[in-house]
Amino acid sequence: MVVVKDQLDPNLRKIIKNKKQVAVIPIGSLEQHGPHLPVSTDSDLVTKIASRLAEKKNFLLFPTIDYGVSFEHAPFFNVSIKSSTLQKLLIDMCMSLSSNGIKMIFVINGHYGNQKVLINLGKKVKKVSNGKIRVFVLSYWNFMKSHFDHAGLSETSLMLAVSNKAKMRFAKKGLTTEGLNEKEISRLKKLATKSFPAVTKNGVWGDPRKSTKRQGEKMLLEIVNNLAKKCQTCLTAKNPNLHQ
Repeated sequence: MVVVKDQLDPNLRKIIKNKKQVAVIPIGSLEQHGPHLPVSTDSDLVTKIASRLAEKKNFLLFPTIDYGVSFEHAPFFNVSIKSSTLQKLLIDMCMSLSSNGIKMIFVINGHYGNQKVLINLGKKVKKVSNGKIRVFVLSYWNFMKSHFDHAGLSETSLMLAVSNKAKMRFAKKGLTTEGLNEKEISRLKKLATKSFPAVTKNGVWGDPRKSTKRQGEKMLLEIVNNLAKKCQTCLTAKNPNLHQ
């Protein structure tokens, strides 16, 4: 793994010149995660996952984009950027990477609210670069078996595995969907994209109280291994999916 921000210019240019390099760009958010997790949760998790992935596959690791599209969490704390801003930033970054000789890029997404703007990123970059740049967007929760939540059992366990920021004495149960039918769950998810607090009340989707570091470590290993396999497929397949 090459941590780009730590490199000296001559050495970095030599690394890129000697071998076709693959870039990894993590994207998180700055938003509320209930009473027990920090607002940096999405960025903290995706940074660790991207770092592990880059180490496993010997990719170039770029700094995390710490801001995402999180307007739905208001009036709870969030610092958000417009979808158009995030898309333009990423397209500009990809074009700049290409000018430096890096034409294969994995964007690892750590925030659910970013998905809508990222879904067509690969196609847009391919178009503006005349097919010279390949960009794949991978949302990490699609690479684990556990049910994904927001500051619930899964996300809290992952945070316990990657940092000491979780304050479990403040953890409280949020919205749980046991006993609800698929139609009702779908309705709640749709509402949450517009107003997360209107659905969860305390900003938590799930129940974090039984989360453990051990659970988080297992999920982290599973995610990184599955992401590594997917990346390999993207690198070798003729027509792989650009978004997952």
